[in-house]
Amino acid sequence: MTFTAEQDALRDSVRKLLDREADPWPELCEQIGVAALAVPERFGGLGAGTTELQVVAEELGRILADVPFLGSAVLAVHAVLATGNDEACERLLPRLAEGVVGAVAWTDAEGRWDAPACRADDSVVEGEAHYVLHGDEAEILLVVAGDSLYEVTDARRERTPAMDETRRLARVRFDGAPARLIGPVDLGALRDVACAVLAAEQAGAAARALELTVEYSKQRHQFGRPIGGFQALKHRMADLHVLVETARSAAYAAPESSRLAAVAKVHCSEALATVAGEMIQLHGGIAITWEHPAHRYFKRAHGAAHLFGSPGDHLGRVRPPLS
Repeated sequence: MTFTAEQDALRDSVRKLLDREADPWPELCEQIGVAALAVPERFGGLGAGTTELQVVAEELGRILADVPFLGSAVLAVHAVLATGNDEACERLLPRLAEGVVGAVAWTDAEGRWDAPACRADDSVVEGEAHYVLHGDEAEILLVVAGDSLYEVTDARRERTPAMDETRRLARVRFDGAPARLIGPVDLGALRDVACAVLAAEQAGAAARALELTVEYSKQRHQFGRPIGGFQALKHRMADLHVLVETARSAAYAAPESSRLAAVAKVHCSEALATVAGEMIQLHGGIAITWEHPAHRYFKRAHGAAHLFGSPGDHLGRVRPPLS
């Protein structure tokens, strides 16, 4: 993977800001403009590509940042852009670029992302959407119904508890809510973008989990020497290093095609789950304490694996059709 000087500078800026800010979203938007990355310049954004979104997501994944980047700056922005509705773009995208939180209500209680959970009839939306990223606090609420995107202001929202406390999810119910039609949206293409950015986030989380594990293996001693010096553990961590690097490669290749987006979703989900599991094993008893971050990476691995469809849901797109 080769990054431009601008992409390297973006990564460095995001990492430094995350190191010093406890509540990073306002500063990420004001100082770096992460909310504006995917917004075209004519709508008040920076006009960056998917790779720049992935660079930011990778850094956010390293610290499991609970910010509305994925749901707002990625999913909501791309959903509006996908409709091709210039009026809606001129009205909504400048606000999203400033950091106003947007959310897309999409999937049902079973977590199926291949079909919308809600339906629309005569500009009225009915139904209940689950796993809505930052849906309880979004100022701009979008809902997918049928093959179209709507804007809704009247909905019942409730933050839902999740095992991964660093990912804010909500349940949103529409009881005959008046809706403003924005336009048709290609759900497959929208999910591919989301999977590509999520894969980079997973790769970042896996990389940091491995770093923490390697650091601990140099500090913990048994039989008078660091446990990281034992050959068996060296081999295990070498295997994890290869897994992390292939996950990064898969993530950054994801925007090239729908099939590669599915590959990234499958491989990065499994990579993070494996590294997080090994992190707990290699840390020993300290890893299951509330104070240690290992359990947070394990929980993120589980939750992220099911976001936008489980790895099993995407395997059919990875495997070539049978002749």
